[in-house]
Amino acid sequence: MEFEKDYQDTLDYLYSFVDYSLTRGFAFSPENFDLDRMRLFLQYLGHPERAYSIIHIAGTKGKGSVAAFCAAALQAAGYTVGLYTSPHLEDYAERIQVNRLPISHVSLMALVNEIRPYLDAGTKLTTFEITTALAFLYFFREKVNAAVIEVGLGGRLDATNVIDPVVTVITSISYDHTNVLGETLAEIAGEKAGIIKQGVPVVCAPQQEEARAVIERITTERQAPLIMVGRDFQFSRQSATLSAGQTLRVWRAVEAEDGLQSAQLTIPLHGAHQVENAVTAYTALQVGRNRGLPVTDEQISAGFAQASWPARFEILQQDPPVVVDSAHNRDSALKLRQAVDEYYPGIPVVMVFGASEDKDIAGMFAELLPRVQQLVVTKSFHPRAADPQVLVQMARASDCPVVVVDRVEDALEEAIRLADGEALVLTTGSIFVAAGVRESWYKRAREYAHPDN
Repeated sequence: MEFEKDYQDTLDYLYSFVDYSLTRGFAFSPENFDLDRMRLFLQYLGHPERAYSIIHIAGTKGKGSVAAFCAAALQAAGYTVGLYTSPHLEDYAERIQVNRLPISHVSLMALVNEIRPYLDAGTKLTTFEITTALAFLYFFREKVNAAVIEVGLGGRLDATNVIDPVVTVITSISYDHTNVLGETLAEIAGEKAGIIKQGVPVVCAPQQEEARAVIERITTERQAPLIMVGRDFQFSRQSATLSAGQTLRVWRAVEAEDGLQSAQLTIPLHGAHQVENAVTAYTALQVGRNRGLPVTDEQISAGFAQASWPARFEILQQDPPVVVDSAHNRDSALKLRQAVDEYYPGIPVVMVFGASEDKDIAGMFAELLPRVQQLVVTKSFHPRAADPQVLVQMARASDCPVVVVDRVEDALEEAIRLADGEALVLTTGSIFVAAGVRESWYKRAREYAHPDN
């Protein structure tokens, strides 16, 4: 118990700094997101981020999945791989991983204690900036030789944007964080493309024209080679089942010196959008192999087959089906509905839904509610979580039956009861609600598995 208290004290200390992910109405400005402040901190730490080759990933959707694919392939190739992502599902330590193992609580506490004198000297560093630096330092101490770094918010002013990557990746861009990043796709793309570095190759997932034009302009200005998925690397989805995952073929549009003809890949993640994410990761690895990160197609294939990324159309239970997905904008809700239609055609849906108040809830409902038989609205622990009563009012316009269950764990139980073994139980709307349902489901599964039950 004392150790758990010490760990919680460490997390409380990290959260005592400014955390914009928990804050309403902050100004997205160089004053609040000061990269020079971050550079000074890394200088104090001896620039650990310069000790390994980095793949840097920005985008609205798919960042985490692309990062997971890249990390799995590099690990299969024999690298010691650092993976930095956010937010976490259950434990803060999930954000900082080496070979897919989260940093231990002991190591995290030790690193925080080590840097505490610098932090206590009056720094204005944010929680995310400190965590990013801790990841860089931990990767250095663990002798990582390849790292996959996911942007936290935007790109241009993100704390990760102090690194010199071997390849930059921009995943699918859509509307999210519009109150911060901008109201148009062009504005959002400009923020994401802020991670593009002079001369560093950029791998770009398929984009809408408005976003693509911005990325093309910035890569030209910075003389960064642009490799477009769907143009330079083409692909086809060949099969998709719940039991075997998906198979796809990818090939280079124009044969290059490496003689690549095509590659056949299998991925365990579900949904057509994950094929696009896998091809984006594959393309990034192809570019990286010529820039100090050699990896073969066989190693990529082996890694992709083992890749995992929880709360992305994650099937917690097959019969009756229980699925959790962290979709939290309209575009990802559309992709989720398409996956439900593909994998569970004609099966009614009972949906557990909760969202942050600043999200496009009406847009998500427009995509999802036509497919939903019964809606259960709930609220996560997050400070920006929307009031369930507000969700009820928004849902009533669709004539979908709706009930309110305040606690996420109770919402799952109610949804399972309403499904009565005949419907798909689907949880979505927020990564925090998804995390709560996952935790509740696994707790429930352990209780049922206990010999006394």
